[in-house]
Amino acid sequence: MQQETTHRSVHLISPRGDARAAARTSLPGNPLAASAARRFVRAALADWTRLGMVATRGADRLADDAVLVVSELVTNAVVHAGTTVEVAVRLDGPSEDDPASLVVEVSDHHPARAVRSDAPDPGAASGEPEYGRGLQLVAALAASWGITYRPGLKAVWARLALDGRGAAGMAQRGLRAAEILAPAPRRAVRDDRDWTGRGALSFLAEASDLLAGQLDEDMVAALAGQLLVPRLADWCAVWLDGEAGPVPRLAKVWHADESATESLHAVLAKDPPRPADDARGAAVTVPVAWPPEAASVRERNAVAVRLTAGARPVGTLLLGREGSPDGRAGVPGEATALIEDFARRVGLAIGAARAYTRQATISRVLQRGLLPAQVAQIPGVDSSLVYEPSDEGLAGGDFYDIFPAGSGGRWCFMLGDVQGSGPEAAVVTGLARPWLRLLAREGYQVGQVLDRLNGLLLDDAMEAAEAAALMVAGPATASAHHGTHDGPQSRFLSLLYGELTPLPDGVGVRCTLACAGHPLPLLLRPDGTVRPAAASQLLLGVVEDAAYESQTFDLEPGDTLLCVTDGVTERRSGQRMFDDGDGLARALTECVGLTAQGVADRIRQAVHTFADAPPDDDLALLVLQAR
Repeated sequence: MQQETTHRSVHLISPRGDARAAARTSLPGNPLAASAARRFVRAALADWTRLGMVATRGADRLADDAVLVVSELVTNAVVHAGTTVEVAVRLDGPSEDDPASLVVEVSDHHPARAVRSDAPDPGAASGEPEYGRGLQLVAALAASWGITYRPGLKAVWARLALDGRGAAGMAQRGLRAAEILAPAPRRAVRDDRDWTGRGALSFLAEASDLLAGQLDEDMVAALAGQLLVPRLADWCAVWLDGEAGPVPRLAKVWHADESATESLHAVLAKDPPRPADDARGAAVTVPVAWPPEAASVRERNAVAVRLTAGARPVGTLLLGREGSPDGRAGVPGEATALIEDFARRVGLAIGAARAYTRQATISRVLQRGLLPAQVAQIPGVDSSLVYEPSDEGLAGGDFYDIFPAGSGGRWCFMLGDVQGSGPEAAVVTGLARPWLRLLAREGYQVGQVLDRLNGLLLDDAMEAAEAAALMVAGPATASAHHGTHDGPQSRFLSLLYGELTPLPDGVGVRCTLACAGHPLPLLLRPDGTVRPAAASQLLLGVVEDAAYESQTFDLEPGDTLLCVTDGVTERRSGQRMFDDGDGLARALTECVGLTAQGVADRIRQAVHTFADAPPDDDLALLVLQAR
């Protein structure tokens, strides 16, 4: 996911004494770049306004224009170049040729591709693709604009006059984005011609940001209502189609008069709108069966838009405005295209939320089935386990287990980490853990168990299992996987696997273990010395004929064995990792005299406090202490 973008402003004093400022940032070429660029420009202008470099009067309008310009330029660069995008914004003092101005420049690294400058057909708003509106908007807002080619770089720039002259000053005044999104429960918008200008574009850009951040379909429905009422409608309602059947559910109802919301809900719940699915997001007028006691309601009709995600209907948006007594819907053509454009964004947000919910549900089911409900208690050994997946909605790649392995008092333990996460990683976990149990109970030694598991991971059956997991995850996931891989994919696995048996005198246990591409286990003695308890070997699933070896040592009373995944050792704080300079060993040295539970808690706390941000990887650790 794209991280928050920061910028640095540079203030210069020219020989003439006029203040200048510049800010620059680099963004990855993905769909989130436009949103980050808008935040970046607003932050830079806020800084300069606070420092007095931009006049307070007109600063909001300038910010709205600059945000729209950078949004269009970045969208063009991402869609048509697909490379990292450089965004620069600066203040230029007045000169003989140009007035004081704000210059916005967006550069990409694919100068061979042309800049998109064709504007869509104004009458085809409902079919407009989601890739930007070309440079027509930039030309309308900027006093001047152009393209500069440099070696390996193409830069598109636009100059906005600070005094409001030029194209931006002559353009029709629309609603500012700040006005559109500010809470205003009683303010109605009725001059729909304003929405054909910058106000509509600002509204859609900011609304897209808000909708895209929601992962719950009911929250999307609620947010849609808050955005529409009262800005474009007196009331609205959102029905959501059931994924398992055609019966729609009235998810949210909003009314500009809060006291009327309950009665409106009662009326609408009785008769859901039924626009044809083939309308494909087009706004259509539908009748509303208002009861006789609602005679004071002037509008008799409403506008319905079918919400779709891709080609699949996901719900219906219904809205009404105070119309004329003759029963017209009261939504003029100037607002219809905007409503349809907004409805497309709502449908896509609902589809994304449902996909996330479906994925999270699958992962939770897999997580419950793939990990043991509780670990076994080993005679003569105290154990403590910490397991924290980085994302509670997705099945992590870390797994663990402790189990008895037949007669003779043999006990086995494992701590592993599968490459990646989600259903594919869960398939490997779901196969590796029972395979290990089966091989151990068949009497194979530690090294032999890893040899055979390595062969199984490279077997064709694993590819078939992963394909099945992708089908369960959904068509979108399967398509993405198919589009990025051209052949069978190895599924790497790091594993720490060991076996414990009682010592002949009955005091302590003998430990035999092997480490395949995993962080090395550490042995803490009662005197505070710490040493690695195994040698590092190749990851499982890489080389077919790899031979794995094991190490054996005794765990005597008071000895502590610490096993961790790379979520511990590679925990980051800036450029440093937790295990840099043997950080894990130093932390373990401070655990002398603690119980197994105390050691686990101390290491977990050290990992969490190592950085301010929460861990971004699964965290698992297992402590075994002989008594």
